[in-house]
Amino acid sequence: MIVTEEQARAYVAGLTDKEGMARLERFAALVLAENQRQNLIAKATEPHIWQRHIADSAQLVDVSRGSEALVKAETLGPNAQGPWLDLGSGPGFPGLVIAALCPNMPVVLVESRARRVEFLESAIAALDLKKCRVEGQRLERVAPFPARAISARAFAPLDKLLALSAPFSTRQTAYVLPKGRSAAQELESLKPSIRTMFHVKHSLTDPDAGIIVKA
Repeated sequence: MIVTEEQARAYVAGLTDKEGMARLERFAALVLAENQRQNLIAKATEPHIWQRHIADSAQLVDVSRGSEALVKAETLGPNAQGPWLDLGSGPGFPGLVIAALCPNMPVVLVESRARRVEFLESAIAALDLKKCRVEGQRLERVAPFPARAISARAFAPLDKLLALSAPFSTRQTAYVLPKGRSAAQELESLKPSIRTMFHVKHSLTDPDAGIIVKA
C-alpha cells in the first residue's frame, strides 16, 4: 500500500525513466500553480499530490504487477487499436499522467469545462506530449473511434458512463475506472449480463477504494 509521498514517488519512479519522472515533476508543479487560480484538486490534497493523484493514476498502467495488473501489456503496445480515452479528465488525472508515462501511446482527453481544457492544452505543450490531445467538448459530441482503453475518475455513475462510452468500445477495449468506495455497489447495480464483464480490484493508494476493471 502506498501511503506516503516518498513511497508514491518511489513507486512512480519504478514505472518510468528519468525523462518520464521529469515530465511528472513538471506536471505536478503545473497543477499546484494552477490550483491557486482554479480548483483543480482539493487544497487538502496538495501536500499529498504524488500519493493521492499521480501514483493513484499511474497504477492504471502498471503492467509489472502481473496477474494483478489493471490492463494487459498489449493494451499499451503499438499493435493495440486506437488511443487511450480518458473521460472527464479535469486537471489530467488519470489521463495526462498516463500520457506522461506512455509518451508514444496516443491518448485523448475529454473535458468540457473551458478553463480546464485550457490548462490541459498548456500542460500538454509544456510536457511536449506530441501524441496526447484534448477534445474540449462533452463526450456525446465527440466523433466515435475505437479506443484501446477507457479510463475515468469521477466522471459519471457507472451505468451512465458505460452508456456514453459504448460508441468507443470494442471487444478488445479495456476499462479501468477508479470508483473509490462505491465501486462494488455501482458494479452490483448493473444488469447481470453486463456486470459479469467487469470486476473490482483494490487501489494501491487507498485500502477502501476500488477500481472497476474490464481487461
